[in-house]
Amino acid sequence: MRDYLLFVRQNLALLTFGFMTIFTGNLGQSFFIAWFGAGIQESLDLSAGVYGSAYSFATLCSAITVIWAGGLIDQMPLRRYVVLISMGLALALLVLSQTQSLPLLLLGFFLLRLFGQSLLPHTGSTTMSRYFKDGRGKALSLASSGMPIGEVVLPVLAVASIAWVGWQYTYLGLSLSVLLLMLPLFLWLLGKSPRLDETSSPEQTAEDKTVPGQLNKPPGRGAVLRDYRFWLALPGLIAGPFLLTGLFIHQNFLLSEKGWSMNWLATCFIIYGTVHWVSSLISGAVVDRLRAPRMLPWILVPLLACMLTAAFVPGQWSAPLMMALLGVAAGAMPPVTGSLWPEIYGTARLGAIRAMNMSIMVLSTAISPVLFGYFIDRSVSGAQLYGACSVFVAVALVLMCLSYPANSRPVANS
Repeated sequence: MRDYLLFVRQNLALLTFGFMTIFTGNLGQSFFIAWFGAGIQESLDLSAGVYGSAYSFATLCSAITVIWAGGLIDQMPLRRYVVLISMGLALALLVLSQTQSLPLLLLGFFLLRLFGQSLLPHTGSTTMSRYFKDGRGKALSLASSGMPIGEVVLPVLAVASIAWVGWQYTYLGLSLSVLLLMLPLFLWLLGKSPRLDETSSPEQTAEDKTVPGQLNKPPGRGAVLRDYRFWLALPGLIAGPFLLTGLFIHQNFLLSEKGWSMNWLATCFIIYGTVHWVSSLISGAVVDRLRAPRMLPWILVPLLACMLTAAFVPGQWSAPLMMALLGVAAGAMPPVTGSLWPEIYGTARLGAIRAMNMSIMVLSTAISPVLFGYFIDRSVSGAQLYGACSVFVAVALVLMCLSYPANSRPVANS
């Protein structure tokens, strides 16, 4: 704990920037958008199927766009990039506040998922990975704390605001807040960050100076796609977001199968958020000691235990156990995976590499609700569905062990 406090004191401004970008990015996450769903469907007279299809289509489009947009962080000054994505998020919220038709809803969801779910957290995590070599795990864990804290705080504020002024004025207020409060805060924090030196190009940072065998071009997306270790690790990398999204979107199925009430599950979300935060802090410190490749398989162990609990453990008290295990898994993933890419591929093309992986993750979150719904509509039981998920995680865990943990050699420049 003393090391954490000293680390925070020495790097307070840049760590706060990372935290606030990820916290603000929660405005584009499914758990937050879900609170506006009933009001939007009622105002636009949309069925659940049409609304869900619009949301999935917008998410798919954002997953494709982020491959290009996320890589721009390697090609322009960080402050300019932050201005652009903050204005994009403010525009998304403004469009949603004025939505009166399905095309506008699609545009608003696309912009919100692109700038909120993807690019703001991408900016925070990439900045932590790029500008911290020693203490990278701690930096990522502290920045990633913005998500669990948002999961606890933002739904309460959203529900209160929607009840007070309605969903459209709530979105309008959020748009103004991003433009007038968050954007100036981001720029001020970057200006106060001594680690941030934008006179040097990303090609000259961190591991790229020390990767053995470098020749000309720093490793980028092509190097990742040609690396067999990436393909072995990929099922495990998408397992978390894929299964968590499917689980939460179809939580009514989980409630009916387990006999839980909505209030009981909502209470257990507090456990999830708390454990998520603690797990993130602990994982950040551990990954700095052991390095990311050695830690990689362990992020799937609590996820496997969670799926087994959902499949085979009955009763009310399986809910807090399941949510605690989910919290451990969700908290461990960002520090470990966020440290993996710069350790193996360097930081020069880190934005492009992270954007590609984020696109794959977002794509998986668009597919899982449809896939879960397909099996639920065909009367698959909870034990069968979550048991199959357990098998998927177990296979992914074996493949993960054969990837970067078995060979953690950095990729040389090409």
